[in-house]
Amino acid sequence: MRYPSRLFIRRVVVAVALTLLSTAHAAQAKTFAWKATGKGGTIYLMGSIHVMSDSFYPLNPALESAFKDSDLLVEEVDLAEMLDPSAQMSILSKGMLPPNQSLDKVLSPATLALVQKAAGDLGGAGGPLMRFKPWMLAIVLQGMELMKAGFDPELGLDKHFYDQAKAAGKAVQGLETTEFQISRFDTMTMEQQDRMLAETLKELATEAAAVNKLGDAWKSGDLAAVETIALADLKSDPLMYQRLLVERNNNWMPKIEALFARRGHALVVVGAAHLVGPDGLLAKLRAKGYTIEQL
Repeated sequence: MRYPSRLFIRRVVVAVALTLLSTAHAAQAKTFAWKATGKGGTIYLMGSIHVMSDSFYPLNPALESAFKDSDLLVEEVDLAEMLDPSAQMSILSKGMLPPNQSLDKVLSPATLALVQKAAGDLGGAGGPLMRFKPWMLAIVLQGMELMKAGFDPELGLDKHFYDQAKAAGKAVQGLETTEFQISRFDTMTMEQQDRMLAETLKELATEAAAVNKLGDAWKSGDLAAVETIALADLKSDPLMYQRLLVERNNNWMPKIEALFARRGHALVVVGAAHLVGPDGLLAKLRAKGYTIEQL
């Protein structure tokens, strides 16, 4: 009988050790989701990236388990409402400038120059974009850049769980309406819209890299890194920070707290930026005495 060589045994030992280390690391790995308990009930909170790529899937099993353990999906808006054709037309209509206005009449010369360069780079496709209001143009250009890099809203976490909820017959509800969400942009002053568009245009070249960086931090459940990446730009404009994050978080809190009184468990999926920082939902829940456990 031939005995295995010492080299063979050493390789087996190393392989087993690496497997054990990998298993231990997986057990310690965190997700960007939390279990909140208090006042007799439990809910799950999950930070979403609204546009993702195939590389994010399959999701960490802990995320899918939180969904399976929940009988209600709560998102920023009910996607059934947002995806309705009439809602889509309303969003498009609100994002268009009046017939008697054009971007060259409402933008500062510096921002207009950035827009004209971007439109020129797009060729014939850039012409129709010039009819959008500044806030809408910023969102459209950012979306186009991300889709060019392989990111897709159809692969976003919100859509992923919404589709699963509909297939499983689970209830779905929104924390706010599509109309309110759009109003956060559409009621901004033209000066605020100009600034938003200018910043978006300046960052287009690095947008995909920034989302990739955010995605890496999200995959590892790195709360501090996501806070730094997601809130850095927003906090540089205190008015926008209050308008897009703080005010909405404050509006959502009573609705989220009401979920603890339900008999079943709810899964709350909102943009990752809404969970982090001193004004985030996690901090607000902790301050009210809820126990927060990262999954």
